[in-house]
Amino acid sequence: MSRMDQTKLPTEAGGAGAPAAGRGVLPQDGCPAVPTRRDFLKQACAAIIGAIATLVPLASGLMVFLDPLRRKSQASEFVFVASLPALPEDGSPRQFSVIASHSDAWNKSAQTPIGAVYLRRAGEKAVQALNVVCPHAGCFVDYKPVTKAYRCPCHESTFALSGKINSPSSPARRGLDELEVEIRNETEVWVKFQNFRAGLPTKIAS
Repeated sequence: MSRMDQTKLPTEAGGAGAPAAGRGVLPQDGCPAVPTRRDFLKQACAAIIGAIATLVPLASGLMVFLDPLRRKSQASEFVFVASLPALPEDGSPRQFSVIASHSDAWNKSAQTPIGAVYLRRAGEKAVQALNVVCPHAGCFVDYKPVTKAYRCPCHESTFALSGKINSPSSPARRGLDELEVEIRNETEVWVKFQNFRAGLPTKIAS
């Protein structure tokens, strides 16, 4: 066989214009082609995204259920604030810091300020407690002895001695937030301290 005839053998074996082997063409029997690397990556990504979408809500619910610190911090507790003799007998309010320690399943923190209240005598053995935070935008209100009323320095909301809104032009949508009070051991004033969302017409714990 001549050298020229030898160069024609590959073409004659595969037919004229036959593609080179290994290019992934469909077999003549109609079987589907082997999936490409791109198809495999798409399927893998879809499976991972689906798994994440399922596991995230389950993990969040499990953390809320198992986290005693989170559940502990959401529940307000009575805190000792002042002694009854420290309050003026004429019913004038006096501001006190609310200091409390925090404990959970693992740690106990030192006592730290968590807020402030106005306390005033409402009777011989009765005390009213008002959160000092203005329910309009969250500023601290001041008590004005001359007018016997509370005033917010931020937006001029004013409140009566009882904590109710005393001016129709007041931008606050509700009065000062009153808190539960207990008198323990005859002279100890304990307050169930809570903060509430500002800007709303009703009290909703924050």
